[in-house]
This record gives sequence, C-alpha cells and structure tokens, in this order.
Amino acid sequence: MSDVLLVTCALLPDGEAGGDLLVAELAERGHAARWAVWDDPAVDWAAADLVAVRSAWDYQRRCPEFLAWARSTAAVTPVLNGPDVFAWNADKRYLLDLAALVPVVPTALLDEAGLVPGLTAALERWGTVVIKPRTGAGGVGVVVADSLSDLRLEGLVAAPWVVQPLVESVRTSGESSVYVLGGGAVAQVDKAATGEEIRVHELYGGSSRPVPLDADAAVLAEDAVRAAAGLLDADLPYARVDLMRGAGGWVVSELELIEPGLYLDVQPALAGRFADLVARYA
Repeated sequence: MSDVLLVTCALLPDGEAGGDLLVAELAERGHAARWAVWDDPAVDWAAADLVAVRSAWDYQRRCPEFLAWARSTAAVTPVLNGPDVFAWNADKRYLLDLAALVPVVPTALLDEAGLVPGLTAALERWGTVVIKPRTGAGGVGVVVADSLSDLRLEGLVAAPWVVQPLVESVRTSGESSVYVLGGGAVAQVDKAATGEEIRVHELYGGSSRPVPLDADAAVLAEDAVRAAAGLLDADLPYARVDLMRGAGGWVVSELELIEPGLYLDVQPALAGRFADLVARYA
C-alpha cells in the first residue's frame, strides 16, 4: 500500500467538497490517502509515495511561497504535474503561448505603467473587455469595463493583469470545464452565471451541473493539454480545460494545471476517475 498526500490549504483542512470520496476511492485501489496542508511544517512530504495538489486555493495570494514549496517537495517525492508546470500555469500569460497552437480567447498583457495605453488599445480593438489578475483564482479581481471612465475599473487589484474581450456567450451558455486525465477527456461540467455577472462561481451566484461530454469540446481540451505538454516538454497527468463558445466555435478560456476543483459534489464519479489516474503513478 502506497501513501498519497492530497494537498489542500489551511482554510480547507479536509480538502475540497466531496474530498472524502477521493480518499475512499484511493483506499479501494490499495492506496492510503490523506489531506495535507501545503504550508504545514509538521507534514513529512518525503515520507509520501506521491503528492497530488488538489485544493491549495490560497496559492494565488502566496505564489512565490507556494512555488518554493512545490520545488522543495518535488525534490524529495513525486508531485503530479510538478513545479515547472505550476510556475508556467500560475501566470496567465501562458494563454499567449497556447494561442499559437489552439483556439484561445484573445489575450493581451497589461501592467501599471502601460495601463492607460494598453487598456485604450484593448477597448478600441474589442469593445467591452475583461481584466483579470495574471495570477489569480476564483474570479477574484475580475473586472468588466467598456471605457476608460468605467467606474468598475476602481475594482482593479494589483498589477499585472491580462485583458481579453468579453465573450458574450458566458451570459447565455456559460462556461464548460472538460477534465482531461491521462491525456483523455473523461467528463464535463457546465457552469452558468446569473444576471449581468460573468463569473460562474457559486460565490457570485453561479451554478454547475454535469453534462455529457461534447465531442468538439473534448477534442479541443485534449489538443490544449497536448499543446501545453509540448511547450513544457512535460507529462501532464491531469488538467481541467475551461472553454467558452466564441464566434467560430469553442475557445480555451483557462487551462488549469495546478489545483483544478473536481466538482465532486456535482460529479462524484470524477473521484474514481482521478483515483484511477493517481493509482498509475503511486
């Protein structure tokens, strides 16, 4: 029996919603799994056979510290996806790399010094735009603006940012998350925003539901993961690919390679799928 540590954060010591299912599924496959807080000094990471980052949902606030932890942990035991992948994926500028290979929501970089000219150019090019922190999660700091005088710009968090056109379909068909495990798409969760909100997270009134895999979405999700693996020359055991419907079909909005929520509360079957993946590496 191998020991697997499922990485979480101090605010979620028992892991993501439905995390008990993942522990149980791993036990059925002969692996002793438990949740461990990534910055807990009492955890002996070297004693584990495998580490899988799951709900470290404070990494975006402490990214240098989190990446240092990932590097030191990977030096003593295997970490799925691994620190180099985490470092690349933690900065949303990765979308520019990915856009050369697969359809991606158009993305430009913004910093404090170039905010006004950069935002002016984006507004002229795209009309209504979405500004996101380059290292961020959970929809925190996302701002929609349609002019330089838009009062919503007062909600900007610290630079740097990415800026993108508003994909109008997020208000109608929402966003779809496709899970790619071991290189193959295995499940899809559709997420809907409410009212004028574009964020699909429950915190902002959004909702999530499991749906059958859309064939075209599955192909793009697999292509995106394969493209990222090629860019990084890395094995990518797990990924969640967030997609929206653009004018010409599906486009990638995010590629989650660090700690994508599995939505086990609405898609409990993913616990077994993820456990199967972990069992291949443990």
